[in-house]
Amino acid sequence: MPFSGTENNASISSSRLHIKKLTVAGLLAGAGVLLSGIYIPVGPTKCFPFQHTINVLAGILLGPWWGASIAFVTSFIRNMMGTGSLFAFPGSIPGVLMVGFAYRLFKKDWAALVEPLGTGPIGATLSALVIGPAIGKTPALGALQFAFLASSIPGALLGFALVIMTKRMGILKDLS
Repeated sequence: MPFSGTENNASISSSRLHIKKLTVAGLLAGAGVLLSGIYIPVGPTKCFPFQHTINVLAGILLGPWWGASIAFVTSFIRNMMGTGSLFAFPGSIPGVLMVGFAYRLFKKDWAALVEPLGTGPIGATLSALVIGPAIGKTPALGALQFAFLASSIPGALLGFALVIMTKRMGILKDLS
């Protein structure tokens, strides 16, 4: 059965969208790695506010699963370079998932502001219960939540501002 032009155009359009998303994901992960030298050491963690900014951008512009992949890649590379710690994984992935799902559900830019909810309560709890014992350290849950929130709140606010600016300027409007 021959293919109609419509099916072929849809395939090309889908392929181009995938390539655009992959390009933006690579740029966001690269930005996360480049900015990883700017962190706040708190106990066994290295709080990295720009990761939360990237989480907001990725969650809103690309969605929860792309965002989680970006957070994983950035955390992995930062660990390999020595600018991150194992706390980077639970400190970043839950936040971007919260943003991505909130944006998917409500389609409002304020979804950026839920990033600290994923990072603080969820990420800190995972860190205290899983990562801490795995590396032989027992950080207090309250201390981790404070550290994670001190990093994620300013990062989420910066990300929120960048999302508003990119949308007003028409940048990356065709990623959905």
